[in-house]
Amino acid sequence: MQPVLTVEGLVKSFGAHRAVDGFGFTAEPGQCFGLLGPNGAGKSTTLKLVLGLLEPDAGRIELLGLPIPARAREARAQVGVVPQNDPLDPDFTVAENLLVFGRYFGQPDSVTRSRIDPLLEFAQLGSKRNARIQELSGGMKRRLTIARALINDPKVLFLDEPTTGLDPQARHLIWERLRRLLAQGKTIVLTTHFMDEAERLCDRLAIVDQGRGIAEASPGTLIRNEIEPHVIEVHGAGREDWARDAHAVCDRLETVGETSFAYCRDPARALATLQSRTDLRSLHRPANLEDVFLKLTGRDLRD
Repeated sequence: MQPVLTVEGLVKSFGAHRAVDGFGFTAEPGQCFGLLGPNGAGKSTTLKLVLGLLEPDAGRIELLGLPIPARAREARAQVGVVPQNDPLDPDFTVAENLLVFGRYFGQPDSVTRSRIDPLLEFAQLGSKRNARIQELSGGMKRRLTIARALINDPKVLFLDEPTTGLDPQARHLIWERLRRLLAQGKTIVLTTHFMDEAERLCDRLAIVDQGRGIAEASPGTLIRNEIEPHVIEVHGAGREDWARDAHAVCDRLETVGETSFAYCRDPARALATLQSRTDLRSLHRPANLEDVFLKLTGRDLRD
Protein backbone atom coordinates (compact mmCIF):
# COMPACT_ATOMS: atom_id res chain seq x y z
CA MET A 1 0.00 0.00 0.00
CA GLN A 2 1.14 3.55 -0.72
CA PRO A 3 2.26 5.43 2.41
CA VAL A 4 -0.12 8.09 3.66
CA LEU A 5 2.82 10.39 4.35
CA THR A 6 6.34 10.38 2.95
CA VAL A 7 9.04 12.78 4.16
CA GLU A 8 12.54 12.69 2.68
CA GLY A 9 15.59 14.81 3.45
CA LEU A 10 13.59 17.60 5.08
CA VAL A 11 15.55 20.77 5.92
CA LYS A 12 14.31 23.99 7.52
CA SER A 13 16.42 26.79 8.97
CA PHE A 14 15.48 29.95 10.84
CA GLY A 15 18.45 32.25 10.43
CA ALA A 16 21.54 30.40 11.63
CA HIS A 17 19.46 27.77 13.46
CA ARG A 18 18.68 24.60 11.54
CA ALA A 19 15.46 23.35 13.11
CA VAL A 20 15.07 20.33 10.81
CA ASP A 21 18.22 18.79 9.39
CA GLY A 22 17.69 16.09 6.77
CA PHE A 23 14.84 14.34 8.60
CA GLY A 24 12.69 11.72 6.88
CA PHE A 25 10.05 9.07 7.69
CA THR A 26 6.94 7.40 6.30
CA ALA A 27 3.51 6.84 7.88
CA GLU A 28 1.48 3.87 6.68
CA PRO A 29 -2.33 3.70 6.30
CA GLY A 30 -4.20 2.75 9.47
CA GLN A 31 -1.19 3.11 11.74
CA CYS A 32 -0.11 5.50 14.46
CA PHE A 33 3.31 7.04 13.81
CA GLY A 34 4.94 8.92 16.68
CA LEU A 35 7.48 11.73 16.76
CA LEU A 36 9.40 11.86 20.05
CA GLY A 37 12.08 14.32 20.99
CA PRO A 38 13.22 16.87 23.58
CA ASN A 39 11.98 20.46 23.48
CA GLY A 40 13.40 22.16 20.41
CA ALA A 41 14.11 18.89 18.59
CA GLY A 42 12.11 19.96 15.52
CA LYS A 43 8.87 18.02 16.01
CA SER A 44 6.41 20.91 15.75
CA THR A 45 8.36 22.47 12.89
CA THR A 46 8.17 19.14 11.06
CA LEU A 47 4.38 19.05 11.48
CA LYS A 48 4.05 22.60 10.15
CA LEU A 49 6.16 21.65 7.12
CA VAL A 50 4.11 18.51 6.50
CA LEU A 51 0.88 20.54 6.60
CA GLY A 52 2.26 23.18 4.24
CA LEU A 53 2.20 25.92 6.87
CA LEU A 54 5.94 26.43 6.36
CA GLU A 55 7.98 25.98 3.20
CA PRO A 56 11.02 23.69 3.46
CA ASP A 57 14.49 24.75 2.40
CA ALA A 58 15.07 21.28 0.98
CA GLY A 59 13.49 17.85 0.90
CA ARG A 60 10.34 16.18 -0.35
CA ILE A 61 6.92 15.81 1.32
CA GLU A 62 4.00 13.84 -0.06
CA LEU A 63 0.74 13.72 1.92
CA LEU A 64 -2.12 11.55 0.66
CA GLY A 65 -0.36 11.34 -2.71
CA LEU A 66 -0.14 15.13 -3.01
CA PRO A 67 3.10 17.16 -3.11
CA ILE A 68 3.54 19.59 -0.22
CA PRO A 69 3.53 22.58 -0.16
CA ALA A 70 2.40 22.83 -3.81
CA ARG A 71 -0.97 21.16 -3.11
CA ALA A 72 -1.11 21.65 0.65
CA ARG A 73 -4.56 23.24 0.65
CA GLU A 74 -6.01 20.25 -1.16
CA ALA A 75 -4.29 17.84 1.24
CA ARG A 76 -5.38 19.75 4.35
CA ALA A 77 -9.02 19.32 3.32
CA GLN A 78 -8.55 15.59 3.95
CA VAL A 79 -6.80 15.76 7.33
CA GLY A 80 -7.62 16.75 10.90
CA VAL A 81 -5.28 18.70 13.16
CA VAL A 82 -5.23 18.82 16.98
CA PRO A 83 -2.77 21.55 18.05
CA GLN A 84 -1.13 21.79 21.47
CA ASN A 85 -3.67 24.35 22.66
CA ASP A 86 -7.45 24.18 22.35
CA PRO A 87 -8.46 26.96 19.91
CA LEU A 88 -12.17 26.73 20.63
CA ASP A 89 -14.46 29.70 20.11
CA PRO A 90 -15.85 30.88 23.49
CA ASP A 91 -18.73 32.68 21.79
CA PHE A 92 -20.28 29.41 20.59
CA THR A 93 -21.71 26.36 22.29
CA VAL A 94 -20.10 22.95 22.00
CA ALA A 95 -22.32 21.97 19.04
CA GLU A 96 -21.91 25.37 17.37
CA ASN A 97 -18.13 25.00 17.50
CA LEU A 98 -18.45 21.84 15.45
CA LEU A 99 -20.96 23.36 13.03
CA VAL A 100 -18.87 26.46 12.32
CA PHE A 101 -15.69 24.43 11.91
CA GLY A 102 -17.41 22.25 9.32
CA ARG A 103 -17.99 25.36 7.21
CA TYR A 104 -14.25 25.92 6.96
CA PHE A 105 -14.12 22.76 4.85
CA GLY A 106 -16.98 23.88 2.61
CA GLN A 107 -19.28 21.17 3.94
CA PRO A 108 -23.03 21.68 3.69
CA ASP A 109 -24.49 22.34 7.13
CA SER A 110 -26.73 19.28 6.67
CA VAL A 111 -23.64 17.04 6.44
CA THR A 112 -21.99 18.66 9.45
CA ARG A 113 -25.18 18.45 11.54
CA SER A 114 -25.43 14.72 10.78
CA ARG A 115 -21.94 14.25 12.26
CA ILE A 116 -22.31 16.37 15.40
CA ASP A 117 -24.16 13.91 17.64
CA PRO A 118 -21.94 10.89 16.73
CA LEU A 119 -18.84 13.00 17.42
CA LEU A 120 -20.21 14.25 20.74
CA GLU A 121 -20.92 10.63 21.72
CA PHE A 122 -17.39 9.71 20.62
CA ALA A 123 -15.99 12.47 22.85
CA GLN A 124 -18.42 11.68 25.71
CA LEU A 125 -19.81 15.21 25.50
CA GLY A 126 -23.43 14.48 24.58
CA SER A 127 -24.70 16.08 27.79
CA LYS A 128 -22.66 19.23 27.04
CA ARG A 129 -24.13 19.82 23.58
CA ASN A 130 -25.48 23.28 24.43
CA ALA A 131 -22.83 24.23 26.99
CA ARG A 132 -20.50 27.19 26.53
CA ILE A 133 -16.79 26.54 26.26
CA GLN A 134 -16.18 28.31 29.59
CA GLU A 135 -18.27 25.62 31.31
CA LEU A 136 -16.01 22.75 30.19
CA SER A 137 -13.13 21.19 32.10
CA GLY A 138 -9.68 20.93 30.54
CA GLY A 139 -10.29 17.30 29.61
CA MET A 140 -13.64 18.16 28.00
CA LYS A 141 -12.05 20.93 25.94
CA ARG A 142 -9.36 18.55 24.74
CA ARG A 143 -11.92 15.93 23.74
CA LEU A 144 -13.95 18.59 21.92
CA THR A 145 -10.85 19.73 20.03
CA ILE A 146 -10.29 16.14 18.89
CA ALA A 147 -13.96 15.82 17.89
CA ARG A 148 -13.71 19.09 15.97
CA ALA A 149 -10.68 17.76 14.08
CA LEU A 150 -12.85 14.85 12.91
CA ILE A 151 -15.73 16.96 11.56
CA ASN A 152 -14.54 16.53 7.95
CA ASP A 153 -14.10 12.74 8.36
CA PRO A 154 -10.34 13.02 7.74
CA LYS A 155 -8.13 10.23 6.49
CA VAL A 156 -5.21 11.40 8.63
CA LEU A 157 -5.23 12.94 12.10
CA PHE A 158 -2.26 15.02 13.31
CA LEU A 159 -2.03 15.40 17.09
CA ASP A 160 0.53 17.66 18.75
CA GLU A 161 0.91 16.55 22.40
CA PRO A 162 -2.78 15.64 22.76
CA THR A 163 -2.85 14.83 26.50
CA THR A 164 -0.48 17.38 28.03
CA GLY A 165 -1.93 18.81 31.23
CA LEU A 166 -4.70 16.23 31.59
CA ASP A 167 -5.39 14.01 34.58
CA PRO A 168 -4.96 10.22 34.26
CA GLN A 169 -8.67 9.55 33.72
CA ALA A 170 -8.86 12.02 30.82
CA ARG A 171 -5.66 10.67 29.29
CA HIS A 172 -6.93 7.09 29.36
CA LEU A 173 -10.24 8.11 27.80
CA ILE A 174 -8.45 9.92 24.96
CA TRP A 175 -6.17 6.91 24.40
CA GLU A 176 -9.20 4.65 24.13
CA ARG A 177 -10.83 7.01 21.63
CA LEU A 178 -7.65 7.23 19.53
CA ARG A 179 -7.39 3.43 19.44
CA ARG A 180 -11.00 3.38 18.21
CA LEU A 181 -10.03 5.69 15.33
CA LEU A 182 -7.11 3.42 14.42
CA ALA A 183 -9.48 0.44 14.40
CA GLN A 184 -11.63 2.38 11.90
CA GLY A 185 -8.65 2.67 9.56
CA LYS A 186 -7.63 6.25 10.32
CA THR A 187 -3.94 7.14 10.27
CA ILE A 188 -2.55 9.11 13.22
CA VAL A 189 0.65 11.14 13.37
CA LEU A 190 1.40 11.97 16.99
CA THR A 191 3.93 14.06 18.89
CA THR A 192 4.16 13.46 22.63
CA HIS A 193 6.42 13.82 25.65
CA PHE A 194 4.71 10.89 27.40
CA MET A 195 6.63 7.70 26.74
CA ASP A 196 3.80 5.50 28.04
CA GLU A 197 1.49 7.22 25.55
CA ALA A 198 3.85 6.43 22.69
CA GLU A 199 4.21 2.80 23.84
CA ARG A 200 0.43 2.38 24.06
CA LEU A 201 -0.54 4.03 20.77
CA CYS A 202 2.31 3.98 18.27
CA ASP A 203 2.91 1.22 15.75
CA ARG A 204 6.16 2.93 14.79
CA LEU A 205 7.95 6.01 16.03
CA ALA A 206 10.97 8.15 15.31
CA ILE A 207 13.12 9.72 18.00
CA VAL A 208 14.25 13.16 16.87
CA ASP A 209 17.04 15.31 18.28
CA GLN A 210 18.50 18.54 16.91
CA GLY A 211 16.37 18.19 13.79
CA ARG A 212 17.65 14.72 12.91
CA GLY A 213 16.07 11.31 13.21
CA ILE A 214 18.31 9.22 15.47
CA ALA A 215 16.22 6.02 15.76
CA GLU A 216 13.07 4.62 14.15
CA ALA A 217 11.19 1.36 14.78
CA SER A 218 8.26 0.01 16.76
CA PRO A 219 8.41 0.78 20.50
CA GLY A 220 9.09 -2.86 21.33
CA THR A 221 11.89 -3.11 18.78
CA LEU A 222 13.56 0.05 20.07
CA ILE A 223 13.46 -1.28 23.63
CA ARG A 224 14.92 -4.65 22.58
CA ASN A 225 17.63 -3.17 20.35
CA GLU A 226 18.70 0.02 22.10
CA ILE A 227 18.71 -0.70 25.84
CA GLU A 228 19.63 -3.37 28.36
CA PRO A 229 16.50 -5.33 29.39
CA HIS A 230 16.73 -4.81 33.18
CA VAL A 231 16.89 -1.55 35.15
CA ILE A 232 17.58 -1.26 38.88
CA GLU A 233 16.92 2.14 40.45
CA VAL A 234 18.79 2.72 43.72
CA HIS A 235 18.57 5.58 46.19
CA GLY A 236 19.20 6.12 49.88
CA ALA A 237 21.92 7.23 52.27
CA GLY A 238 24.45 4.62 51.10
CA ARG A 239 23.88 5.02 47.38
CA GLU A 240 27.21 6.70 46.59
CA ASP A 241 29.18 3.91 48.29
CA TRP A 242 27.14 1.27 46.47
CA ALA A 243 27.52 3.04 43.10
CA ARG A 244 31.34 3.07 43.33
CA ASP A 245 31.36 -0.73 43.18
CA ALA A 246 28.26 -1.27 41.04
CA HIS A 247 30.07 -0.77 37.73
CA ALA A 248 31.50 -4.28 38.12
CA VAL A 249 28.08 -5.93 38.42
CA CYS A 250 26.05 -4.13 35.74
CA ASP A 251 26.53 -3.23 32.09
CA ARG A 252 26.02 0.51 32.54
CA LEU A 253 25.45 2.85 35.46
CA GLU A 254 24.00 6.36 35.40
CA THR A 255 23.38 8.69 38.32
CA VAL A 256 20.81 11.46 38.18
CA GLY A 257 20.32 13.55 41.30
CA GLU A 258 19.94 11.17 44.22
CA THR A 259 19.16 8.06 42.14
CA SER A 260 21.50 5.61 40.42
CA PHE A 261 20.25 3.60 37.45
CA ALA A 262 21.93 0.24 36.86
CA TYR A 263 21.28 -1.18 33.39
CA CYS A 264 21.84 -4.93 33.18
CA ARG A 265 21.50 -7.83 30.79
CA ASP A 266 21.64 -10.17 33.78
CA PRO A 267 20.53 -8.42 36.99
CA ALA A 268 21.37 -11.23 39.43
CA ARG A 269 24.75 -9.91 40.60
CA ALA A 270 23.55 -6.34 40.98
CA LEU A 271 20.48 -7.45 42.94
CA ALA A 272 22.67 -9.58 45.21
CA THR A 273 24.68 -6.50 46.28
CA LEU A 274 21.43 -4.94 47.55
CA GLN A 275 20.04 -7.80 49.61
CA SER A 276 21.70 -6.88 52.92
CA ARG A 277 21.69 -3.10 52.45
CA THR A 278 19.18 -1.59 54.86
CA ASP A 279 20.39 1.92 53.96
CA LEU A 280 19.20 1.62 50.36
CA ARG A 281 15.87 1.44 48.59
CA SER A 282 15.69 -0.13 45.17
CA LEU A 283 13.29 -0.87 42.33
CA HIS A 284 13.92 -3.62 39.78
CA ARG A 285 11.89 -3.16 36.59
CA PRO A 286 12.00 -3.98 32.88
CA ALA A 287 13.47 -1.33 30.58
CA ASN A 288 10.96 0.92 28.85
CA LEU A 289 10.78 3.51 26.10
CA GLU A 290 11.75 6.32 28.47
CA ASP A 291 15.06 4.56 29.14
CA VAL A 292 15.69 4.38 25.39
CA PHE A 293 14.76 8.03 24.94
CA LEU A 294 17.10 9.21 27.71
CA LYS A 295 19.97 7.04 26.47
CA LEU A 296 19.70 8.43 22.94
CA THR A 297 18.96 12.09 23.72
CA GLY A 298 20.68 12.51 27.11
CA ARG A 299 19.39 13.55 30.51
CA ASP A 300 20.25 17.26 30.32
CA LEU A 301 17.33 19.67 30.54
CA ARG A 302 16.33 21.43 27.30
CA ASP A 303 14.89 24.93 27.06
